[in-house]
Amino acid sequence: MTDTGTGWDLEVHPAKMRRWVIAGAAVVFALHVFVALVLRAGGDTGVHLRLADQIAILVIGVALSGAILLFTRPRLRAGADGVAVRNVVAERLIPWQDVRGLYYDHDAPWARLELPFDEYVPVVAIQSRDGEAAVDALERFRQLEARYAPAGGTPTTDDGSGVGGGD
Repeated sequence: MTDTGTGWDLEVHPAKMRRWVIAGAAVVFALHVFVALVLRAGGDTGVHLRLADQIAILVIGVALSGAILLFTRPRLRAGADGVAVRNVVAERLIPWQDVRGLYYDHDAPWARLELPFDEYVPVVAIQSRDGEAAVDALERFRQLEARYAPAGGTPTTDDGSGVGGGD
């Protein structure tokens, strides 16, 4: 969970989801290979499939498998620079002064990073189905939060503006 080579103190990936996603992508790809191989041997059904059709089915299988494999990307990294959350596609770096905590909502499948003004970022990398690994990740994150986050975060007034912000 610690990645000292990149400057991040904590790096978390979902364990069980990654295995299921990789297995699902392999099954989708294998089905497309099977269908591409069997299609031309169809007999007299009136449909004339050629090599281009087989290649197209293989390309579709590769594209679908690649899209499925995007779900192996979720990651949470935390270090002195802040918290980086990457779900399926984009990564977002959040400075420690904006972090209000990492929590599980009631019956939620994954954790959420609380931000100011009742905002949050889902953290797909820490999933409840990972059990003890998720608990360990939460504990490690809270240790890092205690070390790096400013005490109490950035104070705000009732209108949402920062205290002492340019009168």
